[in-house]
Amino acid sequence: MSKTILGIYDLTEARFLSGASLTLIDGPLELGWRHSGLTSDFIADAMALPFSASKTLHADIHHSIGYLSNELIENAVKFRQPGKIMIEACVIAGVFLMRVSNDIDIETSQRFQDILTKILAADPSELLIGQIEANAASDATGSGLGLLTLLADYDARMSWEFEPLGGDRIKLTTTASLTLPLASNG
Repeated sequence: MSKTILGIYDLTEARFLSGASLTLIDGPLELGWRHSGLTSDFIADAMALPFSASKTLHADIHHSIGYLSNELIENAVKFRQPGKIMIEACVIAGVFLMRVSNDIDIETSQRFQDILTKILAADPSELLIGQIEANAASDATGSGLGLLTLLADYDARMSWEFEPLGGDRIKLTTTASLTLPLASNG
């Protein structure tokens, strides 16, 4: 099995020369959902700080970065194999970049690649509306809205790299970019 890249290929080559680099590690506190929120809040606080001269602009950027960060970290925590989650984030020329790497199993990798192939071949806005309607008519526990919301409502650009590590492990690296508003409307 060889490396597979889906989405915006150029994002896989993005370099994080400044910003934040964090590693979430399993331990006695058990890596879980609360780490997603805390970590994404930290990233949003750190990355939005240069925009604090405008309260409205700062709040808008903080929200967008926080939402994207939380979605990527939650998915890494939820679908990972035991081990580290590596996170990198920076703002370069008005663009927020984030990369999250974690190990997943082969079955999860294949299911996710199938979902991504369908998403990338369609209009994310239409898929989002369809998923909202499907969730309203169902008792299913997984919403499936986070990724679609990032693509449809936040205009996030994303790439996913699946790299076989041997055995049942695949290294999943998700890279996302978000163009930040550099002026506020209020």
